Amino acid sequence: MRQSLVVGNWKMNGSVQKNQSLLESLKQGIGSVQQAEVAVCPPFVYLQQVSELLKGTVIAWGGQNLSQQAPGAFTGEVAASMLGDFGCKYVIVGHSERRALYGESDELVAEKFAKAQSVGLIPILCVGELLEQREAGETEKVVKRQLDAVINLQGVGALAKSVIAYEPVWAIGTGKTATPAQAQDVHAFIRGRIAELDTGVAEKVQILYGGSVKGNNAAELFAMTDIDGGLIGGASLKADDFLTICQAGK
Repeated sequence: MRQSLVVGNWKMNGSVQKNQSLLESLKQGIGSVQQAEVAVCPPFVYLQQVSELLKGTVIAWGGQNLSQQAPGAFTGEVAASMLGDFGCKYVIVGHSERRALYGESDELVAEKFAKAQSVGLIPILCVGELLEQREAGETEKVVKRQLDAVINLQGVGALAKSVIAYEPVWAIGTGKTATPAQAQDVHAFIRGRIAELDTGVAEKVQILYGGSVKGNNAAELFAMTDIDGGLIGGASLKADDFLTICQAGK
């Protein structure tokens, strides 16, 4: 059985004081949810603080993005090796906000995925459709295209050392959530697409759901066969809410 994974994506939120309070609360409460793996992804500038506060705990940490380039003359970018210096285990690639606001293409996301794995980081590959794409019946087409960009570059075997996060764009930060059945349908499609190429990888890979996951809906979502946890946005900034979500893990 795949172990549940719950990852907090802090996005562009936090402060030194708020981070310390949040992480101390998580450390105190995490003992009761150890059936799920737990990680947080803070803004880059707080990685030093987070790594120091979480060192020796069961909570892992990661980056929210990375450059596909090797270190060099790329002002404002963060290299994969730099995330490794701070003990990151994970890095998010292809989040819908990066795709929509910063124009990241499927091909660029695939390059970032590859760069992350080249230094031993576990990429969390985000895929998902816009509302108009869902209404047009294009959900599977869009998700397949995003997934296949990585498969075409790296091969399906690379997904065995990754995490996939299905995040319907219309449900991120909107308060709207895909029903458990809607989410399960897409998760099953993702696993089925991978199984067409490698059944072993398909069975192993963790597929998370993201999109307005909260303490009051996490258990029902995570109970679905192919949903292995969540990539959590706003609720990850509140210790009680995040711990409740972690407790919903299988």
